[in-house]
Amino acid sequence: MMEKRPLVWLSAANSNNCIRKQLEANWNLIDFNLDEQVPLFTQVPDGARVGVLEFPSLSRDNMPWPESWLEMLDLNYWVAIASQQPVSGTRAARLIVRYCSDFHTLPVDYQRLNTVLGHLWGMATILEPAGSLVNDDYKNLALVGDSPSIQHVRNLLRRFSATREPVLISGESSTGKEAAARFLHSHSARAAGPLVIINCAALPTTLTQSELFGYEKGAFTSALNSHQGRLEQANGGSVVFSGINELQLEQQSAILRFLQESQVERVGGSAQIPVDCRVIATTSEPLVDLIELGRFRSDVYFRLGSLEVKLPALKDRREDIPVLARLLLEARCQGAEPKKLSKGASQSLLNHSWPGNFQELQNRLRQGWLLCDRPVIEASDLGLSLPTPGSDAASNLSLKEFRARADRQALRCSLRLANNNMSEAARLLNISRVSLYRLMEKYDPRSHDRNTRQRPQQKGGIK
Repeated sequence: MMEKRPLVWLSAANSNNCIRKQLEANWNLIDFNLDEQVPLFTQVPDGARVGVLEFPSLSRDNMPWPESWLEMLDLNYWVAIASQQPVSGTRAARLIVRYCSDFHTLPVDYQRLNTVLGHLWGMATILEPAGSLVNDDYKNLALVGDSPSIQHVRNLLRRFSATREPVLISGESSTGKEAAARFLHSHSARAAGPLVIINCAALPTTLTQSELFGYEKGAFTSALNSHQGRLEQANGGSVVFSGINELQLEQQSAILRFLQESQVERVGGSAQIPVDCRVIATTSEPLVDLIELGRFRSDVYFRLGSLEVKLPALKDRREDIPVLARLLLEARCQGAEPKKLSKGASQSLLNHSWPGNFQELQNRLRQGWLLCDRPVIEASDLGLSLPTPGSDAASNLSLKEFRARADRQALRCSLRLANNNMSEAARLLNISRVSLYRLMEKYDPRSHDRNTRQRPQQKGGIK
């Protein structure tokens, strides 16, 4: 009899017992409860590669969201089950696109679900290189490309890597923020030192100080020995606050003193321990907006935001998609028969809006690889539709559009660097103020009107 394979089952308390009992015939189910707080460290049995994410009712206002659990468990593949298909554009839909390789609605077809899980298990077993995760492939490629936007990002990262100043990396989910943080560290003078990444979303409020600052022996009941905190472990290297926008105000207050003085005090101790490390923070939400909403401390932001890198969304660097797709498919091969995209599939990738960015791109290519038995992957294998005849979808790649994007990006960057000073922005772009106003009127007439109104008029007209 074939030995049962481990299968992680992540659900709320009202789990679907019927489908579970059927799966238990072939799988050893490992339960995690969505309703419980995400532990800082989670022990997943060796060999666990796939999991089932069972959504509770999508209509519940207090529905527990599983992103932190998914990040913590860090499996190769997830399959989602929900009572109904989520509405396009909702948080549930975006989550499924980002994390899951397949999706089922009730009533679940057991045979189909079991086949999909077996297929994903086999792919994880065959394709996963020793010591690495298949679902992390895109993180190695996030900075690859020749688009003006990603070239600008790489140039900024190279410049900032030579400094010791904190760097804030912002961008939508799955745009490669962690890859940018690793680039900063590996190209800095601290590359030989440790790189400590702190997942802020999985950091419980009650354990923030003991986890970040460490503790002395006897500080609390289970403190049998002294323990270095994560910040102390980063001494001589770099520390990354991944998803710093997820920290609660109480947690932000805890790290403020470290950001100011580069010292930590262990729980139960009184000594000030100096920590020499480069601070990097990533955020998927603009911290300035969170400050206005009262969700982020301005003093913490000003300690972090002296240098900022904003990563472009995948839809804003479409010219890079063909190369990225080819490299991701090549990473999938690893000795298997190579597959390539048809012309229609390639065009469908270029036409898609990519709300899930790199993670969605990788998931769709993975889906195409799994579903396609032919050497050429079609658009339908990717879950995408072909452009209709006569549509202007291909115009997204016209030379005119590329130039317009470059103009808009240059306009935004110059105004930001010049703090909306028109003369300074024009000087940075090496154009006249008249040309600058024409650009503003062309690409953002409302911005032009606002800045025009803000310029005081002298009596007797403009001289």
